[in-house]
Amino acid sequence: MKKMKLGLLPRIIIAIALGIVCGLFFPGWIVRIFLTVNSLFGNFLNFIIPLLILGLVAPGIADLGKGAGRLLLITALLAYGFTLFSGFFTYFTCDLSYPWLLNTSDKLSAVADNTVALQPYFTVEMPAVMGVMSALILAFTLGLGMSVIDGNRLKSVMDDFKDIINQVITAVIIPVLPLYIFGIFLNMTNSGQVAGVMNVFLKIIVVIFVMTVVLLFIQFFIAGMVGKKNPLRLFRNMLPAYMTALGTQSSAATIPVTLEQTIRNGVRPDLAGFVIPLCATIHLSGSTMKIVACSMAIMLMSGMEINFAQFAGFIMMLGIAMVAAPGVPGGAIMAALGLLQSMLGFDETAQGLMIALYIAMDSFGTATNVTGDGAIAVIVDRINSGK
Repeated sequence: MKKMKLGLLPRIIIAIALGIVCGLFFPGWIVRIFLTVNSLFGNFLNFIIPLLILGLVAPGIADLGKGAGRLLLITALLAYGFTLFSGFFTYFTCDLSYPWLLNTSDKLSAVADNTVALQPYFTVEMPAVMGVMSALILAFTLGLGMSVIDGNRLKSVMDDFKDIINQVITAVIIPVLPLYIFGIFLNMTNSGQVAGVMNVFLKIIVVIFVMTVVLLFIQFFIAGMVGKKNPLRLFRNMLPAYMTALGTQSSAATIPVTLEQTIRNGVRPDLAGFVIPLCATIHLSGSTMKIVACSMAIMLMSGMEINFAQFAGFIMMLGIAMVAAPGVPGGAIMAALGLLQSMLGFDETAQGLMIALYIAMDSFGTATNVTGDGAIAVIVDRINSGK
């Protein structure tokens, strides 16, 4: 019989449920075992985050530096512009809605206060080889440099390094994530804080789903205005791509459907064949929306200060980091962990909650990404035709 393979989202849901149930009756000494595992994995994440940034961002920028010149520039600017719009739209929407929507009486910081006696049995320090900002600056420098020089030796080395990092993500980080999240919810349940957290999760999921629908209508309204086409018809034609992405949770796996539906919207096949695969990599409006919304909720529940200047810089950097997101479920949040840590001050618990909340809505974000690719293709086709 063929073995049934559970996807990441079902495993995360099972881990959360088991963490809540087991936290009700597990004694403290068992909870400390999982706290020890979480401590080790959290330290490993801190070690690997700068390497993730270097290994993913540098080759991604180098690849964007070559190609179809003007078309590449137009598509990249549109993708980045849509991503920035998504980030700031999300920030202002959440800034208005979260204060009255979320119950801030149950602070996540209270978890730490209530679990002082429960500590890992031991920890192993894993200092990072460089800081997150150093990794970002080095990645930008190497990426831009590789895009203009003639030699390919460094590019080949960085491509191999990228393959190694992708293997670490798919073979180590992603498989261990459910256990890590199980430990987080086990600890929170044991501390009596999980009810407030789950209530927040459900509210955020509803808010983000509504925002993704509004964002797509805005994108296709703009595409309809520029392309002089019916925006509702454009959006309706892209629904098969949306539904495919909901099931696959992968922009890359949805490319054939996205390409076919984009051509149905009147985009020239040769241009669609260039724009759609490129946008599957560089346009992540839905992922940016989820990261901004989830991070604001976790900061609010943690009692952390939220200000516009801080998030403006975070959103701008996030738009660049999303280019490097690996094409695996939850890949965007992996690429964003360094920025969450360095620019927003997320600790291990906040990062774990962020991963769990993000992956719970991974399908919605991916579907928003690929559907918006069709809107960008319509705009690029109109600009390039010069009519």
